[in-house]
Amino acid sequence: MAALAFTPHIQRPPIPVVQTPIRAPKARTRTRVSLQPAPTFSDPFVLQLAEILEDSLPSSSSSSPPLPLQKLRDTSSETLLSTPWPSRKDESFRFTDTSFIRRSQISPIPKPPHSSALSGISSNTQFPNLVIADGYVVNSANLSELPSGVFVGSLLELSEERIIKRVCESVCNSTGGDLFWSINGIGAPDLTVVYVPAGCKVENPVCLRYISIEGSDDGSNELPISNPRVFVLVERGGEIAIVEEFQGKDEKKSYWTNSVLEVVVEQGGKVRHSYIQNQSLNAAHIKWTSVQQESASTYELVEVSIGGKLSRHNVHIQQLGPDTVTELSTLHLSVGDQVQDLHSTLILDHPRGYSRQLHKCVVAHSLGQAVFDGNVKVNRFAQQTDAGQLTRSLLLEPRATVNVKPNLQIIADDVKCSHGAAISDLEESQLFYFLARGIDLETARKALLFSFGAEVIERLPYSSIKKEVESRIREVLAPKLKGSS
Repeated sequence: MAALAFTPHIQRPPIPVVQTPIRAPKARTRTRVSLQPAPTFSDPFVLQLAEILEDSLPSSSSSSPPLPLQKLRDTSSETLLSTPWPSRKDESFRFTDTSFIRRSQISPIPKPPHSSALSGISSNTQFPNLVIADGYVVNSANLSELPSGVFVGSLLELSEERIIKRVCESVCNSTGGDLFWSINGIGAPDLTVVYVPAGCKVENPVCLRYISIEGSDDGSNELPISNPRVFVLVERGGEIAIVEEFQGKDEKKSYWTNSVLEVVVEQGGKVRHSYIQNQSLNAAHIKWTSVQQESASTYELVEVSIGGKLSRHNVHIQQLGPDTVTELSTLHLSVGDQVQDLHSTLILDHPRGYSRQLHKCVVAHSLGQAVFDGNVKVNRFAQQTDAGQLTRSLLLEPRATVNVKPNLQIIADDVKCSHGAAISDLEESQLFYFLARGIDLETARKALLFSFGAEVIERLPYSSIKKEVESRIREVLAPKLKGSS
């Protein structure tokens, strides 16, 4: 029988880390990010990583980074210097062991991949799409089909001063996250901008395809890191759908994708966000999604996470006005020695806010783990709030582990809020129902598993994407279900 609720994580003995001496900064022809240690700094490993990231950035004696990008790097460096590497003693990383990354030899990717490395990577010809390889914008298709005034592309290609100013204000005033947020801010070689002007409704979704080309072979200690960063600004009354797809070119390579997506939805705007994570099972994947919603705006997230040896998604959403709608739906699948982790925070500060969060996960391996830490804060002035949160988990193997922490913090007194959690194996009565009708056990388990995940998958807004996801889930689950008894 699979392990049940709140199974404690068995902590392995710490692996000694040999710290290499910190190099003296090189002479540069461009403006450097100041990385001198602050008095409170106590983690040389982080300082060394920051120095390596800063040295890897493209340099030019004739030009400097655009102002939003330079401010982002400066702000991130200041934050990073007082932030140690997270350990299991930190509450937010209590069940998430990041030593896999720390004990690796982290190597930034200093330039975009050669065009020959992109051969064999198909592009989605159905929708406007942008390909981001190893953190660099390398290709695009069908962007000319976007309505007039909509911009999707690299900040380096953005010429309209008004939009650059808006991007600079929003990026530099955004509330920072943890250490990995700051690492991205220092190491991001570019900033991808998605801009929707006021009143514009973009009919077709914009697909952002993140491809990891660089990677180390099995047995190597090297871990190439990419830091893609995307900023989305939807002005008043605008609407857009964004599809993020993460994958590796080689399913056996080891690499680290450290991604950040920032979204600002102005009054009456709407963003539908689909996020599909299908990285190599030897990869580290850490992602931040930060959303600011103004009054009467809508943000919908549908997430399906399948890949990654260590996968963590940090979601931070703040409702900045009344009558705001937020919906989050997540499906995590752990079929190997994987950690699938979702940490979400939703802050409601204004009247008549509405939110729904559904989290589902399937752990189909005895060494697989899933983590859910969902925090909904209903503050004093968020009267007449309607907030619901539900997490459900299936453990299909003995010693499979899930740690869930649904959390409602309510200060307002006129609200309708609820949360719940359920953890179990497939129910014997349901399996018996199929067997009694002549359906074999393997088919019965498949039907129950797919119906469990279908509630989330059906919320993906486009049929082609649904079929892709369903096909991938069948592929990874097939070995687990064959010969079930």
